[in-house]
Amino acid sequence: MLQEWLVKILLSPFSLLYGIAVGMRNFFYRVGLLKSVHFSVPVISVGNLSVGGSGKTPHIEYLLRLLKDYIDVATLSRGYRRKTIGFLEVKTEMSAEDTGDEPMQFKRKYPDVVVTVGENRAFAIPRILSRAPDTELILLDDAFQHRAVKPGLNILLTEFSKPFTRDYLLPSGRLRDWRASYERADIIVSKCPTELTDEQRQSLTREIEPFPHQRLFFSYYQYGTPYHAFNPSLTAHLQPDMEVLLICAIANTDYLMAYLSEKVATAHVLEYEDHHYFDSDDIQNLQRTFNTLNAPRKIILTTEKDAVRLESHRDFFADTAMPIFALPIEVAFHDDDGPRFDQDIKNFLLNFKT
Repeated sequence: MLQEWLVKILLSPFSLLYGIAVGMRNFFYRVGLLKSVHFSVPVISVGNLSVGGSGKTPHIEYLLRLLKDYIDVATLSRGYRRKTIGFLEVKTEMSAEDTGDEPMQFKRKYPDVVVTVGENRAFAIPRILSRAPDTELILLDDAFQHRAVKPGLNILLTEFSKPFTRDYLLPSGRLRDWRASYERADIIVSKCPTELTDEQRQSLTREIEPFPHQRLFFSYYQYGTPYHAFNPSLTAHLQPDMEVLLICAIANTDYLMAYLSEKVATAHVLEYEDHHYFDSDDIQNLQRTFNTLNAPRKIILTTEKDAVRLESHRDFFADTAMPIFALPIEVAFHDDDGPRFDQDIKNFLLNFKT
């Protein structure tokens, strides 16, 4: 702990310089020297103040499931770490290297939804509307700190165990923007453990201190039945006598490992940096590690986001017959937060004015 604080202190001058730059940009937007573009179509932004995962992808998928059967929804992501540039409409036959892993995941799971990537969101939205003129809503993925587009509804995500209120600016912390920037949010959602007491809920509410115009909700993850990463018709059920090897490149595995610890005998993890593209050495290491497991019942588990990046090694998994399964994740809400959150989204769409 002492070493961690020493590092923060040493990095604090760089955080100050970074904060000055971010603060100047925010000031320019506030006084109008920099302009945010407003569109005539409803735009909902889902993002966070920090780097790393706070559940943006599952929360975008929650909105897709909530709305896609009633209105024409499109998603727009940056396409982080893709090997293409510019605006691109995602097709199911593309790869994660073309589009980024999260947009590819959206398209594979919701093929009827218009999924797009583009670094310049203000430029990309008109491209979406020209290609899909029936679009009635655009979901911006990871766009809270990107202010070139002014969304009609700003959803800010945070983590129960690591809320933005206790974090610091890069590089001494994980914040991409000042804590005070949470004022721009209309809705704040805290990703929580599956068990949440009233006292914990009230404590975080007091810590965040939502503004009068903001609503605070508490969500958690629900895990589904694992399915084969390359043949979804095959499923596997986690058993108490099973040994699991988890391979993943996501920002935070704490929730996932806590879930597995209650479901299987033993869970091992091969962990990589977020959005890592697995190479042949990684796959060979996976095979060697899997072969050392002694349990009679054992499988390889990964996340859906990682599965789209593992797809380039599909032939290897087919040839070796290694049992690799993807674990689906869905967002649920604590107490009666789900219906209230849904109603807020519906009210925004019903009352939207160009």
